[in-house]
Amino acid sequence: MDDVTWRKARRSNDQGNECVELASLPDGVGVRDSKDPDGPKLVLDRSAFRALVDGLKRH
Repeated sequence: MDDVTWRKARRSNDQGNECVELASLPDGVGVRDSKDPDGPKLVLDRSAFRALVDGLKRH
């Protein structure tokens, strides 16, 4: 995933340094912690990512 373009999620908290970055991948969406860009990454297919976002919006 070295050649992937990551962008900060619109709802990330700039002040608290609690940022999530997203990347569009051929098979889905990549998610990582902006404080640890070399750390673990979560890769979700698009339907799972949509379900995650929908679930977060409900809480």
